[in-house]
This record gives sequence, structure tokens and C-alpha cells, in this order.
Amino acid sequence: MSQETAIKVFESSQVRAVWNEEQEEWYFSIVDVVGVLTESENPRRYWSDLKIKLKKEKSQLYENYVQLKLQSADGKFYNTDVANTQQLFRIIQSVPSPKAEPFKQWMSQIAKERLDQLQDPELSIEQAMTDYKRLGYSDNWINQRLKSIEIRKDLTDEWKKRGLREGQQFATLTDIITKTWSGKTTKEYKHYKGLKKENLRDNMTNTELVLNMLAELSTKQISESINPETFDEHAHTAVQGGEIARNARRELELKTRKSAISPLNAKSGIMIGKEIKKKLKK
Repeated sequence: MSQETAIKVFESSQVRAVWNEEQEEWYFSIVDVVGVLTESENPRRYWSDLKIKLKKEKSQLYENYVQLKLQSADGKFYNTDVANTQQLFRIIQSVPSPKAEPFKQWMSQIAKERLDQLQDPELSIEQAMTDYKRLGYSDNWINQRLKSIEIRKDLTDEWKKRGLREGQQFATLTDIITKTWSGKTTKEYKHYKGLKKENLRDNMTNTELVLNMLAELSTKQISESINPETFDEHAHTAVQGGEIARNARRELELKTRKSAISPLNAKSGIMIGKEIKKKLKK
């Protein structure tokens, strides 16, 4: 089935989700939802105990939830218990929490927004702009970020068309591209910026976004030109795309005499341009 992964935010807490295009509904990570509702330090254990209880009660919920591969904090993908909105409503009934009703309303709104966006794709762009502005990003950065999303989708569509699998293969090729142009793997890059679960691109400067876009755009266009068939051929294409951005980065650094790779992240300065300039002048 066609899927799209995403991270949703409820009251500053992240909830991993997967959109099932065929069924037109979201599947949410049960552990993440349990963590939000209980504020438990070990939501996995809480869900594990609840599953045992549901099994003893011969609840249909125990039989009907499914597992999908979701990315964990370590960057790897693991089978994760997920449930659709209707199933989660029933699970929430088994989890005493003052956040239960607000969370139900939030899930319903998330579902409605997605269906509205399918009817009018421009709403997705408008929603993204609204979300980034709410977080404090500048209009210039938002324009770059939205363009980077478009270029990334073009690349992943190219990979899908050639039979590559989402998950490990996409992650490996992305790592190759990133390592080639920046000198760091995705994990190393995130560590350099002091990130954990945060999205790397949401924490890139304008310069980093442009270089990353150049790498991914080049990889896609080279792929269209040479028609790679094996995964090794795709990996070589990823290196070639990354090399184009690496050469541009080196030329820029030579002219400006400063690194194009920045330790800044969203919290430490990317969003607030004026404050960055003040710090750099000191």
C-alpha cells in the first residue's frame, strides 16, 4: 500500500504517523500516543502491560492493530504497533488521562486537514507555511524549505519509479548524498547540530538547504539520464549528485573564507535572523 510517514505535534509532543493512501486514513504510533496521554517515562512498558490486559479480555483491539516500520530516535526503522483513528479512540478509553478528549479532537482535526489537502494540494503548502511561521522561521527560509520539499519528493518519486524501497534503501542513498556533499552522514550531521529526533532539514541554514537541494536535484537528473538499474548503480548516482554540491560548497567556502556547514539549529538561531547577525558581529 502507498504510504507517507510524518511526525505530528500535540502540545509539543511528537507523534509518528503514517498516511495510508489507499484507505485514506492515518495510522498513529500507539507508543507515542500512550506517552502523550500518560506522560510515562516508559510508555513502551505501559503499552506492553495494556496489551496483556486486552489479550486477557479477548478484546478485538488486541487482534486488529498492525505493525509498520517507523523511524526511531536512533535513525533506524523498527516494526512499530500502530492504530487508525477509530482503533485509537477505543485504546484511549483504556488509558485514564485528562488529555483524552483534547487528543481525540486533535486526531479528528488531523484527519480532516489531510482529506481537505487531498482535494486541494495548495492547502498542504499553505498549512506548511502557517506551521513554519508559527514556529518563528523567516519568510525567506520558509520559501527555501518548501522548495527543498518539492525537490526531495521529485527524487523519491524517481527512486520509487525505478523500484527502490522506502525505508532502508532511501535512507542509505540519502546518507550517501549527504556524506558526499557535506562530509557528514545524516546521523553525524544531526549530532553536529545537537539534534536528536528533530528533522535535519528543519534545522539547516539557507545555505545548507540550497546545497542539499542541489545535491538531490543533481542526483535525480543524473538518474533520469543514465537509468540506473541495480542498487549499486543508484549509490554511484547518489555520489555523483553529491559531488556536484560538494564542489559548489568548496568554491563558496573558498570565496567567503568560512564554512558552509553550520552548527546552528532552529533553537540556537536559524529562526531568529536578527539575533544571529548580532551574535556574529560580537
